[in-house]
Amino acid sequence: MKRPLLNRRLDGLGTTIFAEMSALAQRTGAINLGQGFPDTDGPEEIREAAVRALRDGRGNQYPPGPGVPELREAVAAHQARFYGTCFDPDTEVLVTAGATEAVAASMLALLEPGDEVIAFEPYYDSYTACIAMAGARHVPLPLRAPDFRPDLDALRDALTPRTRLLLLNSPHNPTGTVLTRAEASAVAELAVAHDLLVVTDEVYEHLVFEGAHHPLISFPGMRERTVSISSAGKTFSFTGWKVGWVTGSAALVSAVRTAKQYLTFVSSGPFQHAVAEALRLPGTHFSALREDLRRKKEILSAGLEEAGFTVYRPQGTYFVTADIGPLGEEDDVTFCLRLPERCGVVAVPHSVFYDDPGTGRGLVRFAFCKQDGVLREATERLKTLRD
Repeated sequence: MKRPLLNRRLDGLGTTIFAEMSALAQRTGAINLGQGFPDTDGPEEIREAAVRALRDGRGNQYPPGPGVPELREAVAAHQARFYGTCFDPDTEVLVTAGATEAVAASMLALLEPGDEVIAFEPYYDSYTACIAMAGARHVPLPLRAPDFRPDLDALRDALTPRTRLLLLNSPHNPTGTVLTRAEASAVAELAVAHDLLVVTDEVYEHLVFEGAHHPLISFPGMRERTVSISSAGKTFSFTGWKVGWVTGSAALVSAVRTAKQYLTFVSSGPFQHAVAEALRLPGTHFSALREDLRRKKEILSAGLEEAGFTVYRPQGTYFVTADIGPLGEEDDVTFCLRLPERCGVVAVPHSVFYDDPGTGRGLVRFAFCKQDGVLREATERLKTLRD
């Protein structure tokens, strides 16, 4: 019998929903509120910093494996500035090709075949792929409408002798949930009590509209067991640069670097120098970005409500989750595939973010990291669904 070409660990994963829906937007000319990328660039001075690095020959050849020293120092300074956590830029900071590679390298470095990984559900789709590639098993912890809060009793019940790692995302994509200090503290206590590793995806750390971001690595007992991941894409609106980073203890960062070096080896040399400058921008940049997105969130949320959706306003991130039930719709995948032809808008179905697609059936995700006029035009088009 002929062997299948695809490794069975990746069976069923296929093309990511983001690539599929963005291709649909290009093909139909629809407004793309599916994939989470801004339709305007970030600060002009940071773009110029990248140009300057190119012209000065900084990063045009292979940068150092752990990342350019200027960026590693800037990441360490950023963590101390915003969270009071201290990291050695030489041994406790690693630059990656975006947060996606950081997650992949962490899973490959820290997991053994048969290990179990608990992650919030719905989840960013690369999580399950990375867990699968490491030969481990994904154990979902559902966040349910309407509030999408983590059930800490369910988390405790999900722990088994095979549980090796918690993969947590806060602020959370796609629901917009932000862990409270009490929730983060409870998760940290469980991790310590059960001797678990924790990998935290914090790429939306500066996009919090309600509450505050509480890095798990800052809680008692978490310094030596947590890999903290973030990136420049969402904070500075340069998603195409793919500059991310890992912070943690020297032992954990060394383990992740061992896997990372055999993935991309290095990347984004000139952009690393620019992101180093971006991380040192004054606090007004971060607060202005947050307030601008808060306003955009309200534009889209209000427009979706007027169009007939039930809207779950997020506490953070780029995304609004909406229920299509009031429109007489049930199947979110069919709804999203038909939406570009019906009214010229692209969204992402929630059910693709669940192990059991039925759990997220009827929910869709819209991105609001777009120009005000684009959001208003999209909601006007969506209002035609009521007709």
